[in-house]
Amino acid sequence: MSPDLSAFWSIPSEELLRSLDAREEGLEEAEAQRRLKQYSANRIKPRKRSSSIHLLLAQYSSPIILLLIFASVLSFFLHEVTGATIILFILLISGLLGFWQERKAADAMDDLLSIIQVKATALRDGKDMEVPVESIVPGDIIILKAGDIVPGDCRILQSKDLYLNEAALTGESYPAEKMERMLEPDTPLARRNNSLFLGTNVVSGSARAVVVLTGKDTEFGRVSGRLKVREPETEFERGIRHFGHMLLEITMILVVAIFAINVYFSRPIIDSFLFSLALAVGLTPQLLPAIISINLAHGAGQMAAHKVIVKRLASIEDFGSMNVLCTDKTGTLTEGRVRMHSAQDIEGRESEELF
Repeated sequence: MSPDLSAFWSIPSEELLRSLDAREEGLEEAEAQRRLKQYSANRIKPRKRSSSIHLLLAQYSSPIILLLIFASVLSFFLHEVTGATIILFILLISGLLGFWQERKAADAMDDLLSIIQVKATALRDGKDMEVPVESIVPGDIIILKAGDIVPGDCRILQSKDLYLNEAALTGESYPAEKMERMLEPDTPLARRNNSLFLGTNVVSGSARAVVVLTGKDTEFGRVSGRLKVREPETEFERGIRHFGHMLLEITMILVVAIFAINVYFSRPIIDSFLFSLALAVGLTPQLLPAIISINLAHGAGQMAAHKVIVKRLASIEDFGSMNVLCTDKTGTLTEGRVRMHSAQDIEGRESEELF
């Protein structure tokens, strides 16, 4: 397309509409469906269901689990079939318990997402239509009013007393005034008052705008792409991992030391080796994974009774360790100011004097 739409706030409205092959009365439904296939769904990232195989394998990735698997293999090698079978059975039950809980949480999240569907008002075939945000495409003419969520990066065509909450992009809790006007190409994001951005919502007023960018091409999508990081370990997972490594190191040191001592005292090498391996099996805490999974699953069940979905069992311990939980999204969950309703003294009693 020409001109470059990456600076759409500096392009005259008529020229922008021609570049998008859009009209004031909106797209035809057939054309909108063609563009949806061309640009793909209007999402920051594709919705994907957690793989059952991935969830199951994740249950067996900790050092302690790997150590127990190694111990069970050694038990088979030492012809301790009963001991090896018991270890594998415990590992199987522990892994399936964690998998079942996390699979159930993932299914509950999918059900919630299927219920919650955000829609936008777009002009299709010359009529106002409620369209799922995922189906909005570049060139769509959208109608916005107070409370609406902006479905993509847009250029204002008409507006009246329009104010938007742009805290998600700018961090500013006060509404930003928007209007139709021309701006310079190098205008910073916070001052592009002729444009609307995905991830913002209308506080007051009304507007008609043309969608220019959707999904990953939006400002919000670019920010999201830069913030992609691996999900951090919880403190509980970190502690279990460190404990597993410590246990592995101690076991290896003891096995090598006992084997060396037996050889030093001229014991048969094969017997010394087998004795060291048997010691390694005996030192591994076979019931620990099952105990951890059972306790975490019990905690997740208690949370579920209070209508809280736990996606990762390991987060239960961290949640239980909290004394104070603070949440904030300036201008979204809060009003950008603090109000004090009461104050408590050191004994936990409300104190008018302290207030």
